[in-house]
Amino acid sequence: MARAGLTAERVTRAAAELADAVGFENLTVSALARGFGVKDASLYSHVRNLQDLRERVALLAAGELADHIAAAVAGRAGKDAMTAFANAYREYALAHPGRYAATQMRLDPAVAAGSAAYARNIELTHAMLRAYRLAEPDLTDAGRLLRSTFHGYVTLEAGGGFGHSRDVRTSWERGLDALHVLLESWPAHPSRRAGTEMT
Repeated sequence: MARAGLTAERVTRAAAELADAVGFENLTVSALARGFGVKDASLYSHVRNLQDLRERVALLAAGELADHIAAAVAGRAGKDAMTAFANAYREYALAHPGRYAATQMRLDPAVAAGSAAYARNIELTHAMLRAYRLAEPDLTDAGRLLRSTFHGYVTLEAGGGFGHSRDVRTSWERGLDALHVLLESWPAHPSRRAGTEMT
């Protein structure tokens, strides 16, 4: 990489590429500086420290993931939207393992609250789930279920954790069919049931 023209954005994108290549947990300022052919100190003009660098990669990846999902679900609703959402999530996670790992890091609350990318991911999830006639607190509960299911599956898949001979993609698709059925029959929250009984 050339030294000239270093910017915070260029450093962040290079860090994201390095994370995909070596793993997010192995991303360091020193390794990134070596790639640019500069000393560590040169990068500290653009990022404060390793935590700041990792947060920048997390925010970049969150924005990319939101864009990928948004393009996939555009014009879709119900099962089609949920399936497109899930497939886009899986595609991004498998294609960009370091970036994806960055989206799972726990951010400082102030950083997360100020991130349009993280807010957009939540909005996309809720918009998809509203087609199943879900409202809070069920939106949050269902969103957590989907996130944990998708994350668990792609993490096991990426790590070679599925040893059975059955095709992994087929199992994924059957799992999405099951999630659709579950979302369509989501049990009403107790407070909502009580409100209905009282009227």
